Amino acid sequence: MPRKMTKLEAVREFEHKAAERISASDRLQFHLTPLVGWMNDPNGFCYYDGAYHLFYQYHPYSTVWGPMHWGHAVSTDLLHWNYMPCALAPDTVADAAGCFSGSAVPMPDGRLLLMYTGVQPAGTGHKELQMQCIAAGNGRDFCKDQHNPVISTEQLPDGFHAVDFRDPKIWQEGGTYYSVIACRHEKHQGSVLLFESADGRQWKFVSVLDSSCGELGKMWECPDFFALDGMQVLLVSPQEMRATADSEFHAGEGTVALLGLYDPATHAFARQKVQAVDYGLDFYAPQTTLAPDGRRIMVAWMQSWATVPGTPCAGGKPWFGRMTLPRELTIKDGRLYQTPVREIETLWQGKTELSGVAVEERAALPGISGRSLDLTVRIDVDASPECRRFTLRFAEDAALYNEIRCDLDRCELAFDRSHGGSRRDIPHTRHIKAAPQNGKLTLRLILDKDCAELFVNNGERVLSAVLDTPLEAQGITFGADGGPVNLDIVQYTLA
Repeated sequence: MPRKMTKLEAVREFEHKAAERISASDRLQFHLTPLVGWMNDPNGFCYYDGAYHLFYQYHPYSTVWGPMHWGHAVSTDLLHWNYMPCALAPDTVADAAGCFSGSAVPMPDGRLLLMYTGVQPAGTGHKELQMQCIAAGNGRDFCKDQHNPVISTEQLPDGFHAVDFRDPKIWQEGGTYYSVIACRHEKHQGSVLLFESADGRQWKFVSVLDSSCGELGKMWECPDFFALDGMQVLLVSPQEMRATADSEFHAGEGTVALLGLYDPATHAFARQKVQAVDYGLDFYAPQTTLAPDGRRIMVAWMQSWATVPGTPCAGGKPWFGRMTLPRELTIKDGRLYQTPVREIETLWQGKTELSGVAVEERAALPGISGRSLDLTVRIDVDASPECRRFTLRFAEDAALYNEIRCDLDRCELAFDRSHGGSRRDIPHTRHIKAAPQNGKLTLRLILDKDCAELFVNNGERVLSAVLDTPLEAQGITFGADGGPVNLDIVQYTLA
């Protein structure tokens, strides 16, 4: 009698057959999409055995959210990804309701250790429970620990909820494993807990690193914790945030960088500064890793819970969701900066450079167009004293366009996709601060079909958005109000 396939074997067989029906042209050029089905949070982002590994929250059987698995892809350049078989499926008592978000770290014995949230379904007299599990393997196949969960709800300090205890980020330091895990406190709300272990299996609670205390949303998700340029950075993704008057944070689900100092002896984190990670419309749950050359690289889910479809995605694509372009992180003048990974320069082709261009009203410029490009526009504000507003329209045709508006008098920028073809009642516009640096305002726009990522002033602020505009809309135009604007422009097509 034939042996019955396990859940993992079944999903691997399914995804392999389903993926054969998806052509390369149906995917994005250099943003990772799921092999099939649904994708959300990045998981297990790491460098292991000569390649970058990126796992992700995954429902292979549908383009809407469902029981969570771990999808898996590998890359040597962070731009071209090869799909691996599904890494984890919900097939044990500890994770019967889903293998939720987590992380990965190479082990001294050469294996790769995955740490993830196992969700146990609600039962008689209790809600669903979230606990932390591990699995180890060779980078393709992983064996779950027979003692899962390795961090149970009984190990939580008083006042913390077992229903909201998730998203471990694991690393190794000085021969000890550490993990930051999100949890909700009955009084302080979203919090990040620190645990430690000598072997990755036996864990103990160490400290509470930080909490919302009603200031930064309610539940915090997907924490990350690392040293960078002399400071310590704690990344969190809060739920149910309130908008702030200075436009630093928008209402709903957000992403926050807490910058401060960390004492490894006492395991105390002292918050010094708070800023948004991404100001755009589609960005959540960032996760970082260290590259072999020491760069701290971050990737995030390029979507928002406010914009996901309640029915299979429009257009009939057999996948839904994508990751951002990986970004290099630095701290300058006490602020977190982000720039596209330098590997993107290997895609540069067809350079068009225009210097000292004076634009009045609205104009297209020779050689500037497309939907797969790396476009830098430098506005010489000092040389444009009469210009009050500069506008850049992209993904434009006779009827549709997306727009970046720079109010040069007020040092504000608006990213607006409301005229891009969407028929959905979702957020379409964000406003941010955008002040010139040394008399110039720099905009770097990277397009990959329906993905748009805007880097302002060399990564001082970043906005990410998914566009509903048909790919046939290739136009780019420039405009000025009040008086001419002086521009330097460099565009590379990406191939």
